[in-house]
Amino acid sequence: MKNLPLNPSIFTQNRQRFVLKMQKNAIALFNSNDELPANGDAIHKFKQNADLYWLSGINQEDSMVILFPDNPDPKYREVLVLVRPNELKEKWDGKRLRANEAKKISGIETIVWLDILEGLLQPWIHQADTIYLNTNENDRKANLVQVRDYRYAEEMQKRYPLHHYQRSAKIMKELRAIKTPLEIDVIQKAVDITHRTFERLLGFIRPGVMEYEIEAEIFHSFLSQRSSGPAYGSIIAGGDSARILHYVSNNLECRDGELILMDFGAEYGGYNADLTRTVPVNGRFSKRQKQVYNTCLHLHDYAKSLLKPGISILDYTDKVGEQATQLFQKIGLLKKADIKNEDKENRAYRKYLYHGISHHLGLDVHDLGSRTEPIKPGMVFTVEPGIYIEEEQMGIRIENNVCITKSGNKDLMAKIPIKAEEIEAWMKSRPSTVDGKSTDKNG
Repeated sequence: MKNLPLNPSIFTQNRQRFVLKMQKNAIALFNSNDELPANGDAIHKFKQNADLYWLSGINQEDSMVILFPDNPDPKYREVLVLVRPNELKEKWDGKRLRANEAKKISGIETIVWLDILEGLLQPWIHQADTIYLNTNENDRKANLVQVRDYRYAEEMQKRYPLHHYQRSAKIMKELRAIKTPLEIDVIQKAVDITHRTFERLLGFIRPGVMEYEIEAEIFHSFLSQRSSGPAYGSIIAGGDSARILHYVSNNLECRDGELILMDFGAEYGGYNADLTRTVPVNGRFSKRQKQVYNTCLHLHDYAKSLLKPGISILDYTDKVGEQATQLFQKIGLLKKADIKNEDKENRAYRKYLYHGISHHLGLDVHDLGSRTEPIKPGMVFTVEPGIYIEEEQMGIRIENNVCITKSGNKDLMAKIPIKAEEIEAWMKSRPSTVDGKSTDKNG
């Protein structure tokens, strides 16, 4: 990872929070993700299991975290398992963590090499009554490949069939949804990198620029600020492409008179930002574009005002839908008859706003957390209403990231330009060059 070292207290606190939720005389086992094959002899870039990273800060394959708070030997109450450094492998793939380095990152004092784990783990299992195993319980999970967590769970239950088993994921869903102040500090760092990148783009975008050139500017800006790269595939959607929610082709020319929707965010230290802004390619909103944009911003601000402890995401979404219905009628998208005759299971406003308004944000862009239970202080959410008008070939979305506090929320992106007039002013003052290179495609 390219970021500066994080405070190891982040991970120490997270382990302490998990241990407090464990049953007495229980052991919890967490595995790293697989290295996944691509084509030929290539593998995909390694992505660490978010739960293991949350507990340790370790971003290396073939790792484990073992928590056994009632182990009779205090030395082994929390253990980090690493692959032993191998000189030949390091010549090909690069340096692997040494024990002292892993201790500094994770705050875990006991490091065990993977090749000697078996002789230690079996006695620990025999001493424990309950085994916590981890699986992916993200509500949006769509991967049917049997990854390491599931293979490991199957293996353990065959080897130790008389133990009691519990789901770590149930605890993780509760704990990871509520960020510690140290975690929020890291998310803010990802937000700040994203902020500087957006302001850079306001000086770069103009008619004739290609969507992929904007994407390249994002990637360049992120890496130059010690981000490990985009938190997800950047969406750079000009004109009618903005109505495609997960548009990732990013291969068209930005045209005079059109809007361009940009949904992107930096990853820093494993944590993510998630920003969306929609700006005029030529630097000036048309009268209609500004009307729709300001309506979306009004809906954004209204949604943000609702996000406070006690409301559930489902109830919050219903309230935002009521407001959207009123606003869409004011700008001519809905008629009274549309509202009167709407299907309650498919509200009339859904023709122009067909996605959710908020999701949890953290180590995963769509982070763990409940949609039905009341939200709590420490949770971090996106706020991202949109308006998509097929008849006008227009799509607008405005997205900020907020942290829930005891009395409401704190907008982590409050300093990022958001009002139409702010965006126009930034684009009006844009230079004719970026980093010494002309932004005129003809010159």
